[in-house]
Amino acid sequence: MTDQTRPLRVAIVGAGPAGIYAADALMKSDTDVSIDLFERMPAPFGLIRYGVAPDHPRIKGIITALHKVLDKPQVRLLGNIDYGTDITLADLRRFYDAVIFSTGANADRALNIPGIDLDGSYGAADFVSWYDGHPDVPRTWPLDAEKVAVLGVGNVALDVARVLAKTGDELLPTEIPANVYEGLKANKAIEVHVFGRRGPAQAKFTPLELRELDHSPNIEVIVAPEDIDYDEGSEAARRGSKQVDMVANTLQDWAIRDVGDRPHKLFLHFFESPTEILGDNGKVVGLRTERTELDGTGNVRGTGKYNEWDVQAVYRAVGYLSQNITSLPFDEQAGTIPNEAGRVQDEGKHVPATYVTGWIKRGPVGLIGHTKGDANETVACLLEDAPNFDGATDPSEQAVIDFLEDKQVPFTTWDGWYRLDAHERSLGEPEGRERVKVVERHDMLKASEPDKA
Repeated sequence: MTDQTRPLRVAIVGAGPAGIYAADALMKSDTDVSIDLFERMPAPFGLIRYGVAPDHPRIKGIITALHKVLDKPQVRLLGNIDYGTDITLADLRRFYDAVIFSTGANADRALNIPGIDLDGSYGAADFVSWYDGHPDVPRTWPLDAEKVAVLGVGNVALDVARVLAKTGDELLPTEIPANVYEGLKANKAIEVHVFGRRGPAQAKFTPLELRELDHSPNIEVIVAPEDIDYDEGSEAARRGSKQVDMVANTLQDWAIRDVGDRPHKLFLHFFESPTEILGDNGKVVGLRTERTELDGTGNVRGTGKYNEWDVQAVYRAVGYLSQNITSLPFDEQAGTIPNEAGRVQDEGKHVPATYVTGWIKRGPVGLIGHTKGDANETVACLLEDAPNFDGATDPSEQAVIDFLEDKQVPFTTWDGWYRLDAHERSLGEPEGRERVKVVERHDMLKASEPDKA
């Protein structure tokens, strides 16, 4: 880039934690930068707003730190903009010297077992989007099953199981919108069964998330004593990780205690590998699992013994998957954009001035805080490459605004988020709640940018 008299113009596509951390890393460098964060939703914060369970205010507190980044004068939020439709990669190259994609992962990874397409078989990501008030999903959710299976032993599986096992009134003090409260209030689930094919030492729960299950006055958490088993590989995992050991200890404590009388039962099953969802007249009526056993390394093998579980709904929480991004190479199997340390690679060659960070970079693993390291690595590469950028042909900050206004894109802003935030808080105030989330996209736009609604 030959013009050193102006700031380095960077577009970041995706205003979740990964994108905001990238903006923060850019601003903390010694480089004069001007950053625009593009977001498909009318509101920022990505999976913190639309992927974290509503009864987890501690995690949502991360928004406070992200706020401080977006308050900086070097960064702008441009929301309610659909990349690929409202603005393309060619457009971004015109207005910016470099582009970072941080679009995350919001689809369910497939689970290819018989019966997966039956009525009553659901993806966890879709359910999470519903209870988090995502505007692009249906407003109702079928919650007529009394016994429910959740497949997976990660934190998303715990969130889904906990929300299914709690009562609507227990979740009412959170930010859930009215349609979600009404749905959860009518929920018939009294038994929730969580299944993992390996053992307690291989579960991907975090200790705090696991212990929170037992805090509800309505949920009795049950672990079978025979599911507490460790081989040499499992013991090594416990010795090597304090978190793994804490999870194992919690599960052991639950396995040896007497079962109490809380009305809803939540069973954590280990060494049960789902092999088929059973159906009748197109509807889920059960789940078949194969009993597994440890093989000495911490992995498991099938025993040839099968169990059938009486359930009427099955939720798969076996991982999130990123979706293909227009005009960029994509690894369908990994669900990532091929990259080297954040530099986008196409057939082994670096795509100039194009970068990735977060889950679209490395896959949907790790906690929110892990994306900070991703961002730092990606931004370091971007700044190293900056002297060789071709540079934007129309880099003024007003140029992209004029472009969006000419296309009549009703984009939202950071000031607009403050207005939406105040509106949601005002909705919660009469009920003594921190906020009530606005669901409809039009209503979000009306609250944040009334002149564009």
